[in-house]
Amino acid sequence: MEKAPIVIKGNKSGLRILLDNSLSFDELLQEIEKKFSESSKFLGNTQVAVSFEGRDLSDEEEAIILQTISDHSQLDIVCIIDNDKKREEYFTRSLNERLAQMDANSGQFFKGNLRSGQVMEFDTSIVILGDVNAGAHVVSTGNIVILGALNGTVYAGASGKPGCFVVALKMNPMQIRIGDVIARASDQKTEMPKEPQIAYVNKGDIYIDELSRQTLKDIDW
Repeated sequence: MEKAPIVIKGNKSGLRILLDNSLSFDELLQEIEKKFSESSKFLGNTQVAVSFEGRDLSDEEEAIILQTISDHSQLDIVCIIDNDKKREEYFTRSLNERLAQMDANSGQFFKGNLRSGQVMEFDTSIVILGDVNAGAHVVSTGNIVILGALNGTVYAGASGKPGCFVVALKMNPMQIRIGDVIARASDQKTEMPKEPQIAYVNKGDIYIDELSRQTLKDIDW
């Protein structure tokens, strides 16, 4: 039996998309376009998380595939699930330890991707289940946690509260502001980090480090 070039499987976390590793990327895109066009009515209009399996993808290839799926289905993809289980578990455990210390009434969740031109302001700490794309802005009086890619602009600690932070699974912001301190992206292109990162203020400057238990402990809250 011939192997299907694209296989879509549903699970409790969203959709697993199995990709044929033997195809060229252009051929793969054609198969994705065909598969999601044919499955559009079945998949429906819903918000989902996706994971890609079967081949390694660059960030640019992921973005192209996501756009192709968006163009040929009614799905709203809110985030990409990391297939590295150890890294995902480590990130979740470290983050949850810190968030558990926050008052249950002091934060909220937003599910969805923020696109260019969108501005969202929150009177609490915010956890965004999705991407903040280039040209989008997020302002929070507290902390900002992005379970997706940060490519836009964020402002944490807008109330002047010290010790706020910004966390993202993929940290590549245009600008980060925490309290009165601002850091802007370099004009030089850099590879997007593969590990979750945290941005915080230390001695008047914004630092961006790999998210870890030690980093969370060292931050002056």
